[in-house]
Amino acid sequence: MDGVNRSVVSEFVLWGLTHSKNIQILLFVIFLMLYLFIVSGNIVILTLITTDTHLHSPMYFLLANLSFVDMWLSSNITPKMITDFLRENKTISFAGCMSQVFFTHCIAGGEMVLLVIMAYDRYVAICKPLHYLTIMNLKRCTGLVLTSWTIGFVHGISYLIVFVRLPFCGPKDIDSFFCDMPLVIKLACMDSHDLNTLMHAECGVVVVTCFSLLLISYTYILVTVSKSSKAGVSKALSTCSAHITVVMIFFVPCIFIYVWPLSITWFDKFLAVFYSVITPLLNPTIYTLRNKEIKNAMKRFIGKFLGPKRNS
Repeated sequence: MDGVNRSVVSEFVLWGLTHSKNIQILLFVIFLMLYLFIVSGNIVILTLITTDTHLHSPMYFLLANLSFVDMWLSSNITPKMITDFLRENKTISFAGCMSQVFFTHCIAGGEMVLLVIMAYDRYVAICKPLHYLTIMNLKRCTGLVLTSWTIGFVHGISYLIVFVRLPFCGPKDIDSFFCDMPLVIKLACMDSHDLNTLMHAECGVVVVTCFSLLLISYTYILVTVSKSSKAGVSKALSTCSAHITVVMIFFVPCIFIYVWPLSITWFDKFLAVFYSVITPLLNPTIYTLRNKEIKNAMKRFIGKFLGPKRNS
């Protein structure tokens, strides 16, 4: 069956976000600027956390990993979308489509688990502060991050195995700006109902499990702290609000695309843009603007490298 796949369908045609030339040029400028901000913003966070000893703590170790994951999640989709705005023929090779499907689900699956780990980190920091550094030591943090990548890899591989076994025999138009599994399955020469159900169930296990664990974690944090004092509640809300915001803007689009699809083309495209571009864009913005330690690290970094030049 693989031989049929590759001999009959060697590439797919992406319809993109719009067919209007003027709008495509405008979107090219907008998304190019957004992507540059995503990459530069997350690189800044990675650089600050790596170089500043004040940020060598479990929370920032996990935040650095989140920035790395966000940067690659966007890089898997956005550059191709940007270049396609200037192309007449928006095609993607069979291998390129297969790569997008794998890395989208691998990286997104890993990020979901990583967000759960970050919620656990906040739970330990707020509810068990005296044991925080003992519980969230470097070895455990590294192990938890590796676990997130392993789960993401298994999730991505499961989709890749299904992809390479699909029987393609003619239709190759994808009404989107990137290859996504639900859209690719529609092109297969087979009754895809059972396969779609299986894919939604598999993705639902990952998404719903992670989302439920996140809700339980943050609810437990607020309930535990509320028993102490009103000031404690305020502190907990301040600490967790950024995490909760990131969780909502990442999980809600994923739920409506992969778990409970509405099958509305324009809405699916909007949600796909949201979690592949907007979420990686908002993460560095949310964590940087709301975090005094990151701001202070930025000042130290600028002073360290620009200070000597000014003095000289």
